[in-house]
Amino acid sequence: MSAAQSIYQRHYTVEEYFALEEQSDVRHEFFHGEIFPLDGPAAMAGATFAHNTIKQNCVMALRQGLRGSGCRVFDENVRLGIEQDKQFTYPDVMVTCHPDDQRETRIARHLSLVIEVLSASTEAHDRGWKFQQYQLLPELQQYVLVSQNKILVESYLRSSDNEWVLTTLRNLTDELPLPWLNLRLSVAAIYDEVEISPMRLADSY
Repeated sequence: MSAAQSIYQRHYTVEEYFALEEQSDVRHEFFHGEIFPLDGPAAMAGATFAHNTIKQNCVMALRQGLRGSGCRVFDENVRLGIEQDKQFTYPDVMVTCHPDDQRETRIARHLSLVIEVLSASTEAHDRGWKFQQYQLLPELQQYVLVSQNKILVESYLRSSDNEWVLTTLRNLTDELPLPWLNLRLSVAAIYDEVEISPMRLADSY
């Protein structure tokens, strides 16, 4: 077993995980003492120009729309703490309006919005396990999935009875409502400078 592989065969305290992240060129997800690489071959396969451009478009549109609101917008370089710091991960885009997060420098814990840009290597994880974990965040109001292969934005909005209501957008002329933030993002802005095709009937099978 190589030294690189051996680091995944043990359990870590939160402090040990933080120390590892400071020294490592690879980001890791932390789950109840176990760590998993986020920048391995599968992640690199999803790191296309389209993925990066969509992420930047979302960050820029949100920062412009939320300027002066007291909310902060972060990209995948900021850690998210879940379940009283038993889990840590790095969402593509996140927004926090909570005063406790304003005082933090490395970790956000009280998100209002999470956006993940889908790729072939991460789509199942983002739709399934990761969404389940994000639902543990009591302040989270909206979870948005953005396809990088076709015009498709899926928004899950938390209702007053704690159900998640799906809205699907498939046209550049559509707008994504972010009611908790009193904001709307145009789908055209999300896909700005990205060569992409409209959603086709065959894509739903």
